[in-house]
Amino acid sequence: MDVDQFYGIEILEWPARIAEVALWLMDHQMNLRVTEAFGQRYQRLPLKKSPTIVCGNALRLDWKTILPPQRCSFVLGNPPFVGGKFQTDEQRADMNAVAGGVKDSGLLDYVTGWYFKAADYIKGTPIVVGFVSTNSITQGEQAGILWNALFQLHGVKIHFGHRTFAWESEARGKAHVHVVIIGFANFDTDNKRIYDYEAEDGRARPLGAPQPTTQRSVPARSETVTVTRVRNISPYLVEGPDRAIHNRQTPLCDVPEIGIGNKPIDDGNYLFTPEEKAEFLKREPQAREFFRRWLGSDEFINGIERWCLWLGDCPPEKLRQMPEAMKRVEAVRRFRLASKSAPTRKLAETPTRFHVENMPKSNFLLIPKVSSERRRYIPMGFIPPRTLVSDLVFVFPHATRFHFGLLSSSMHMAWVRQVCGRLKSDYRYSAKLVYNNFPWPTTVSDRQREAVEAAAQAVLDARAAFPNATLADLYDPLAMPPALRTAHERLDRAVERCYCPEPFASDRQRVEFLFALYERLTAPLAATAKPKKARRKAL
Repeated sequence: MDVDQFYGIEILEWPARIAEVALWLMDHQMNLRVTEAFGQRYQRLPLKKSPTIVCGNALRLDWKTILPPQRCSFVLGNPPFVGGKFQTDEQRADMNAVAGGVKDSGLLDYVTGWYFKAADYIKGTPIVVGFVSTNSITQGEQAGILWNALFQLHGVKIHFGHRTFAWESEARGKAHVHVVIIGFANFDTDNKRIYDYEAEDGRARPLGAPQPTTQRSVPARSETVTVTRVRNISPYLVEGPDRAIHNRQTPLCDVPEIGIGNKPIDDGNYLFTPEEKAEFLKREPQAREFFRRWLGSDEFINGIERWCLWLGDCPPEKLRQMPEAMKRVEAVRRFRLASKSAPTRKLAETPTRFHVENMPKSNFLLIPKVSSERRRYIPMGFIPPRTLVSDLVFVFPHATRFHFGLLSSSMHMAWVRQVCGRLKSDYRYSAKLVYNNFPWPTTVSDRQREAVEAAAQAVLDARAAFPNATLADLYDPLAMPPALRTAHERLDRAVERCYCPEPFASDRQRVEFLFALYERLTAPLAATAKPKKARRKAL
C-alpha cells in the first residue's frame, strides 16, 4: 500500500498535519522492512505521493466528496468520546444533523454520530467499518436507540466485536480507559468473531467496565485475547440477534411488578438527620410517633441514618396541636406553589402528602437504583413496612426468598452489567429496561425452588453474622467475608440449575443464554434454539 491510498478527516489543522507525517514515517518503516527482507535498498525519495487529510468537522462534511464509496475499502476511526449529557451546543447540533430523525437520539454519545455517517456512506458497497468507541454504546437505553436504528434503517450487520478491554492513554499520567471496537458493514458474512479480553492475572474483564473519559488511547499489553467464531453478533457484543431491548412497561415473565419509592417534593422540610430530629423533638415532642426511618440507595448501602416526618396520616386535630410541624407543612405548601410545574402547584393543595407514595403494608424487598460497579452483586434486602424509602430505590412488595435469590445471583448480575445504564461507572438499575426484560427461568421444580430459597436464606444469615457492618462493608470486593462469598456462590449454583443443568463458565455464557431465552419468550412462534457453548481459541 502507498500513502496516497489513505484519506482522512481531522477537525484541527495541526493534528491533520501530524497525521500526514505519521503516515510517511510508517511508510518509511515498512520500506526498511522490505530492504531487510529482500537485501536491496528501497526508498520513495523524492516524495511524489501524499495522503489526503481534510481539515474539517467529520459530522458536517460529505464523505462521498472526499473519497467516493466505490473507491473505498475500509473506514477506520477513533471518534471523540463525549457523553450525551456533556455535549456542547455545537456537538448537539452535529448529532441532530446526522441522527435527528432517530427517536431519543438526544441520549446518544457523540461517538455514535460517526456510526450514522458511516452507515449512510457504505450503503450498497463492500466497505467494512471499524470504530473504537465507548462501551456505553453496548449498554442501557443507548444500545437500543443506536443499534435498532442502524439495523432497521441502514441494514447494518456487525462483523466483529472486541468486548470491553483496557487501553492505555498516551497522555501524561497513563490513565486507563475501557473501550470496545466494533466492525460492521452493509452486508453479511460467515466470519463473525467476538474477541474477549482477560487481564494479565487471569481474571476476566467484567462486562460492564467503567466508561472511558479519555479521547485518544493505545491498547494495553497486559491482557490476552480469546476469539470465538459465532453465527451472529448482537449489539451487546455477545452471540445473539440483530436486536436491542427497549423499555418495557410490564415484566416479560409472570413475576410481580416493582415500583419506585416515595417522592416527597418537600424541599427537605420532612427529612431529618438524627441531630435535626432530636432538636425538633425538643420543641415538638408530640411529633415522635410520626417519625419514620428513611432509606435511599446511599442510606441503605452505607448505613446512613435519616428520618422522615410523615404527616400524611396525621389526624388534623393532632396536627394543629403541633405548631413546629405546621410550620413545616406551610413551608412545603409555599415551595410547591412557587414551582413552574402545574402538577407540582396542584400538590400544594395537599401539603402533607407526597407526590409519589409507595408504602407497602408488609415486608418488601428494596432494590437500590445506584450501586458501585466494583461490587460483584447489587446489595438488596428485606425492609419492614414501617420504614419509608425514597424514589432512589425500587420497591418489590410481597417478594419471596426465591425472588431475592434470583435477583441476588450472578445470573441476574450478568444481565444487569450488560443491559443497565450507568451513572458515571456505577450500575443504574432500571425497572423498565432491566427488571421488566429479565428472562426468569421458565420451568422450576419444587426442589429447585426450595434450593434457591435455602441458599438465599443462607446469604441473609451470613450478612446477619456481621451486625455492625454496612452492606458497603460486606460487599466490598476486598472486605467481603468468606462466609458471605461462599453463600453467594452456592446461591449462584442453585439459580443456574433453574436455567440449565450444566454450570456456566463466564458472564458471557450467562448473557448469551439469557438473550436466547429472551428471544424465545418474546417471539414464541419463532423459538430460538439454546445457544451452544462455542469453542474458544486463545491467541
